[in-house]
Amino acid sequence: MGKTTTAINLGTALAQVGRRVLLIDIDPQGNASTGLGIPAADRDLTSYDLLMGDATLLQVRVPTAVGGLDIVPATGDLSGIDVTLMADPGRTRRLRDAIRRAEGGYEYILIDCPPALNLLTINALVAADSVLVPLQCEFFALEGLSQLLVTIREIRQTQNPALRVQGVVLTMYDRRNNLSAQVEADVRQNLAGLVFDTVIPRNVRLSEAPSHAMPVLLYDPACAGSVAYQALAAELLARVEPQGV
Repeated sequence: MGKTTTAINLGTALAQVGRRVLLIDIDPQGNASTGLGIPAADRDLTSYDLLMGDATLLQVRVPTAVGGLDIVPATGDLSGIDVTLMADPGRTRRLRDAIRRAEGGYEYILIDCPPALNLLTINALVAADSVLVPLQCEFFALEGLSQLLVTIREIRQTQNPALRVQGVVLTMYDRRNNLSAQVEADVRQNLAGLVFDTVIPRNVRLSEAPSHAMPVLLYDPACAGSVAYQALAAELLARVEPQGV
């Protein structure tokens, strides 16, 4: 539980406070699509078609059960896109160009990336204005964070000078576990103001919600996970829209 859970529920929380949100799923597993109630059989046009230039952003987006939140679904077709686009010199800019060509009126576009640093992730970083990093409160997660920060720095230097880290949000936090507290202390010491005050707890209802194909904010609005994602959305808006919150 980390990036996809955060993408789904942060997008939902933003939509619930009146923002127009699009979630682009570029993970071949398509978990964000499933978690927002889009069955695989209904994914006629997907982010694969978008990246291949066979459909526009407005053609591939579909509404979700959350008012104000649309999604571009994903399927396993994405798993071979590195090889398919290998000879294309513009392969890292395909998502950015597709977003720029669209006029969907979205205030926030969230991109759910694969767990690996591959061509799909690079496309997301080239297209993005900023990166929000969900960090599981586990020891090895810190190593992955270091690698990601190096990649972000390289993308900033070569392809997207405007890219920045919006912040790091600690997830799967267990207050009964000393490791969670240690990871939190290490991250806050090293990254200081980049770390969100809001912490996403380890929560049974959060874990259950995807099996019901809905965000936890719809599945159980009063649970600790829902409250945390509402707080995260408020904190994000305070950073991005300080005059509008």
